[in-house]
Amino acid sequence: MTTGSRARSFSSAAARYADHRPSYPAALFDAVEEMAGFPLAGARVADVGAGTGIASALLHGRGARVVAVEPGEGMAAEFRRRTPGIALVRGDGDRLPLAAASVDLLTYAQSWHWTDPARSGPEALRVLRPGGALAVWSNDPDTGVEWIAEQEARIEKRFGPGWYANKGPRSQPGLDFATRRLRWSRRIPVEAHLAKLSTHSLFLVGEPGTDAFLTAERAELAARFPDGWLREHYTIDLSLAVRAP
Repeated sequence: MTTGSRARSFSSAAARYADHRPSYPAALFDAVEEMAGFPLAGARVADVGAGTGIASALLHGRGARVVAVEPGEGMAAEFRRRTPGIALVRGDGDRLPLAAASVDLLTYAQSWHWTDPARSGPEALRVLRPGGALAVWSNDPDTGVEWIAEQEARIEKRFGPGWYANKGPRSQPGLDFATRRLRWSRRIPVEAHLAKLSTHSLFLVGEPGTDAFLTAERAELAARFPDGWLREHYTIDLSLAVRAP
């Protein structure tokens, strides 16, 4: 299964994605402000690979002037339905539909790995103002938690490694990244967790055995969490680079 087909698969489940994918804690945006050296309030922000608007809405809530960039038709339609007050343009990180030096902050919330860094890096430098910042983050299951590590092992045993691959950026000319790691959690019903799991590209593209896996996983989790609730734990890896003034 190609990376392109996995990227396109999200549009087929945009509403489910918006309903069940996790949000982000306030501490993430505090860290972005600290590392970037300027507040989000009033900042011109482009959120690239915005999906259904989870990060865009939170950035907007912090007072940023947000424009979202999203390539997928289904995701863009869901974005407009859920966040009508935020501007959205169609495009991707390899060819940003933005003017040179036009933004203070460029964000990639779990979307940098869908780009070609040889293109998205120079594009980031082109659209950032001098002193502006590129912030890239992932929001991954915390495998330091026993039940999450066990679930990850079951998935990798069935489908192979790399099913949840959020590859962060590497420093390149003009972009020297600093990093920060944050942890957070949320308590949700088991069924909501399974619905969230089903929104990952591995399941959306219909790899053989995914339906059977989710059925078996339901039984595993019901035995471990008999009250029907669990706590998902996440690790956010934030990388941020400031363009030279």
